[in-house]
Amino acid sequence: MALFEYFPNYVWNLSVSIAVESGARIGEIIDMCKPLREAAENGDDAGTDEFLLQWVKMADKLIGLADEDEAAGCYFSAGSKLKRAALYLMVAERMQGQGHPNRMATWNKAQSTFRKSILLSQDNCEYVEVPLENGGTMPALYVRAPGDGPHPTVVYCNGLDSCKEMLYWSNLPQALAKRGISTLCVDQPGTGETLRTYGLPAVANSEVWASKAIDWLEQKNDVDTARIGMTGISLGGHFAPRAVAFEPRFAAGAVWGANHNWAEVQQKRLKREGENPVPHYWAHVMWVFGATNMEDFFAKAEGMTLNGVMEKIKVPFLVTHGEKDRQINLDYAYQSYDQLVNSPNREFKIFTEREGGVEHVGADNMSFGCDYIADWFAKTLGGKKG
Repeated sequence: MALFEYFPNYVWNLSVSIAVESGARIGEIIDMCKPLREAAENGDDAGTDEFLLQWVKMADKLIGLADEDEAAGCYFSAGSKLKRAALYLMVAERMQGQGHPNRMATWNKAQSTFRKSILLSQDNCEYVEVPLENGGTMPALYVRAPGDGPHPTVVYCNGLDSCKEMLYWSNLPQALAKRGISTLCVDQPGTGETLRTYGLPAVANSEVWASKAIDWLEQKNDVDTARIGMTGISLGGHFAPRAVAFEPRFAAGAVWGANHNWAEVQQKRLKREGENPVPHYWAHVMWVFGATNMEDFFAKAEGMTLNGVMEKIKVPFLVTHGEKDRQINLDYAYQSYDQLVNSPNREFKIFTEREGGVEHVGADNMSFGCDYIADWFAKTLGGKKG
């Protein structure tokens, strides 16, 4: 496998790879991980307290160094260090079980650090809030295409355990901006700030919140409302197709990792078939879906299949998947593609060992998925490829 296998278990290695692909420095990775080798031997869940301590320690060091840069007027350098500090805090927080006493404090520190990094770096990234039903809020990051609009725009959603900042760090918004397409990275219900700050759990019918994202975009004079697409990573491979199928204002859709029958995947995970994305997995999914117990969770997840949904998609759609995805079997990607019978332009891309990006959502190398999806949206929504 191409994943960076520093630890003896997949879940910990996935977190390290997410960090590497999001802009970590290998020397800092080694410094944080070397003291954790023994703790990782005890399984996915044990030792996550120690993981938090080591990664927060590095983040605090970088924040201190950034403070020195800022005091010297070196704002770009400070912003660069704060970006990595925010990343390490978010990865550390993601590894903790729900209810961990330091989890929310770590998350809040990560948020403030990220926003300061964007400000000092003068990055093309604006924090916005999308109104939801019943007075709820969906925080998001808006990355604008350069030049005068209106521009095509892509709504980009999380998987089960990511957040809008990780979507931003995936480099897809930057790749789309270069191609003349803006991006709205959303913390949809059940993820990121929407879950942690506002307590809004995930819902299977993603068109409810995706429609609100379009409502928000339609108020922007720099958005071409006839050219709005949607994509998502991991569990977003369920949410994005579902939204495109039931929200007619979407002009195109794509998935970075197909997730055709998530309900079935949960039954397989009960039998220890396939890898989990985070430690403390069952506590995590119950938190995400607002379930009181396992029975309640399985009831909420029961309808999360795209059987009977993909056929309703009537716009161009791209399905991508890693050949050696250890979380979501490649068979599910074939199922999603085969059922796109009413899409006027359906496309299918499997990332193989020849190029890379073979693991779940390209955790081994996200550059290939990023470029391929950005080029596809440029071709489909009318951006530029060069």
